[in-house]
Amino acid sequence: MAQLIFEKSRMGRKGYTLPKNDVNIDINKSIDSKFLRKQDLNFPEVSELDVMRHFIELSHMNHFIEKGFYPLGSCTMKYNPKSHEALVRHPCLMDLHPNQPQESVQGALEIMFELQKDLSEIAGMAQTTLQPVAGAQGEFTGLKVIRAYHEHKGNHHKNVIILPDSAHGTNPASVALAGMKVVEIKSNSKGMVDLEALRSVVNENTAGFMLTNPNTLGLFETQIEEIAKIIHSVDGLMYMDGANFNAILGIVKPGKIGFDVMHYNIHKTLSTPHGGGGPGSGAVSVREDLVKFLPCPLVHCKDGEYYLSFENEETSIGRVHSYFGNFAINVRAYIYLKMLGGKGLREVSENAVINANYLMKKLEKTYLIPHNHTYCMHEFVASGDWQKEKCTKKNDDNTICQIKTLDIAKRILDKGYHAPTIYFPLIVHEAIMIEPTETESKQTLDEFITAMLEINEECINNPQIVLNAPTNTPVRRVDDVKAVKELNVRYQK
Repeated sequence: MAQLIFEKSRMGRKGYTLPKNDVNIDINKSIDSKFLRKQDLNFPEVSELDVMRHFIELSHMNHFIEKGFYPLGSCTMKYNPKSHEALVRHPCLMDLHPNQPQESVQGALEIMFELQKDLSEIAGMAQTTLQPVAGAQGEFTGLKVIRAYHEHKGNHHKNVIILPDSAHGTNPASVALAGMKVVEIKSNSKGMVDLEALRSVVNENTAGFMLTNPNTLGLFETQIEEIAKIIHSVDGLMYMDGANFNAILGIVKPGKIGFDVMHYNIHKTLSTPHGGGGPGSGAVSVREDLVKFLPCPLVHCKDGEYYLSFENEETSIGRVHSYFGNFAINVRAYIYLKMLGGKGLREVSENAVINANYLMKKLEKTYLIPHNHTYCMHEFVASGDWQKEKCTKKNDDNTICQIKTLDIAKRILDKGYHAPTIYFPLIVHEAIMIEPTETESKQTLDEFITAMLEINEECINNPQIVLNAPTNTPVRRVDDVKAVKELNVRYQK
């Protein structure tokens, strides 16, 4: 286990030397005593080399995309080009302040304007706001736009959003936060929207239908036009959760097949290092008659001059974030789009889909894949049910030894890979959701396949190895229940 930096402290060590204080000021007299510390802080005494080795050691204990394969389903943990990172850190961008006069930040405004335009084009929509700073906040923003649309027409009774049971976990929470109600419908046997179930719940109170496409099973919903016809027949709106847009980027324009509102997970789809919970951007695109409800300001251009427009302020849902969103994240997306172009974007999706199907076909005889009636898109959902069934044994002390998906995931860590998403979506028992992304080579995929096949053999012939996993990670298996109930992340000397 890595030593904490306080434990590495040695008296007299230091990593820098401050210049001699030549300002003739007594700090204790110049600052009100209530703002002064009563005692010195116990800072560690470490050299610069100690600090560097400490953080390098910590980084090696973690898993990240540059270290190894990261098939975390529904998260699109792709490799992000470092050239983008260098560009976004250029002083011309890094040294800007959002309160600068608009004439002094024309370049930044041009980037925002171009990104709005590009995202709208890719989505097949009329306009895009860059304000939301997370996928879930994008959901909230899009749903507030839907609510504003109905209230603007005086239809205050339209307050129900329909969701399939394969919806992303944040969808129902976003609906509730937007002040509307959720009605859930079951998927059909193929993992798609059940049209009859949908028709049975659509009525005059329906505000909209919220769908992830491809869905969380990694399947493309093929009935979108029929679904849109049903929802639009009661003046409901179609919302697309763009969390899985990486599978259809440059191939399908949601606005052209029936969707009215969608959000991007820019930090997943358009090149941003997003491990560890952030940072994010959840840009929202809408059709023409919904533009007036978007958060203000939007960036407009007139006679070659870029400016922040508040022309729809009276009908806008209002700001959802201070200033103009996560600017640096949006700049990365702008660079990504400009470097790839339309042909490159399509290749991103095509390669993501090929990689996922390759893995699925190689594993389908060893791991149960419940929805294997068609090709998957960018990800697929396997199950640990076969291993659970085959590897259930009674020990000498009458306790049950049973392999579960959790055990398989722990053993994957021992093989040097980040575990896939497990137990999601909830509609698949013992779910293992695998997303390879487009940036992985066939060699890496083949090595992962070999590891998964080895784990299956271990489940059958030596289950104790799997049940004891992980054995070569910095932290061994923890008591999950105890960790949740007695969470303690504070260091005390």
